[in-house]
Amino acid sequence: MNKIVKLFLFLVVLTTSQLKAQDTEVFQQIGYLLNDALLYSNKYITPATDGAVYQASSGWVTSTKKKELGEVTFGINANLFFVPKADRTFIASNSDFEFFSIEGQNSAVVPTALGNDEQYSLVGDLGGSEVRLKSPEGVNEETVFYPYLQAGVGLWYGTELLVKFSPKTQLKKGDYQVYGAGLKHNLDQYFSENFNKSIHLSALVAYSKENLSFDFVDIQSDFGTLGINSLGSSIDTYQTQINISKTHKNLEVIWGVIFNISDFNYKFDGEKGSIEEIIPLQDILNERMKDLSKTKRNLIGEFSGRYQFSKFFVQGTLAFGKFVNTNISLQYEF
Repeated sequence: MNKIVKLFLFLVVLTTSQLKAQDTEVFQQIGYLLNDALLYSNKYITPATDGAVYQASSGWVTSTKKKELGEVTFGINANLFFVPKADRTFIASNSDFEFFSIEGQNSAVVPTALGNDEQYSLVGDLGGSEVRLKSPEGVNEETVFYPYLQAGVGLWYGTELLVKFSPKTQLKKGDYQVYGAGLKHNLDQYFSENFNKSIHLSALVAYSKENLSFDFVDIQSDFGTLGINSLGSSIDTYQTQINISKTHKNLEVIWGVIFNISDFNYKFDGEKGSIEEIIPLQDILNERMKDLSKTKRNLIGEFSGRYQFSKFFVQGTLAFGKFVNTNISLQYEF
């Protein structure tokens, strides 16, 4: 724990009459509780945030063909993410914890945010008072669905501006939202003399923002609620992508390779607990949550097929790598 935070907590404990008789012990126990909350929250939410990057990264490219100036494409998308079994649970052991222990057993297979709704009792002692809680549940779904809107407009020199936006999608025990923008540029226009006219090539750069929030734990104690009942993550994803396609009559088949870099940040974003009258616990814990911030890189393959009828298009997309993500889109061009 940061020395400044320790000193601050120590001074608060010393000057609070409710804690005077047990100040040193309570101070240590709060520190242990913070450590356990960080440990558990990291293992709990990381699979969901990793999966969110796949959901946000796929489906950007509707066509590799050159767009004319002012040409607009509007699409309604349905995204379906398949939750791998390996990312639905993790093993929690009493030896991992400093404050809590799993009631009645030494270890348990507990759900991540992508897991089921099975719960275990965790118990600890704060100033001689028992602290008891149920472990957080997962979304309890083998697939995660969310809808979003996407639009593109042709700019100059074969460039297309793309934007996507999803409303906040409610999940069991949480919610998810993504939005972003990108630029796609047609490349085969520079090789038109030597390029097969049914083959098209494009490059994309894009940025997306993914926000997730999950119900965490509601801890009651003699010192009040602790204010860690909601755990959120904010993800910034930057990606580059190369796509090549082949057209045959009304069908365009597209292959792509995506490389992205994502910055992950976490915080407890629910209402502050009543313990805030004694200690600004949520702010202290969120300062500690910065230690969990990380940057990850992904290499993702993508395959899609787009079929045209009149000015409408139907497109199915499959992104694959560590995870599998699918997308179905109905588009209109005008």
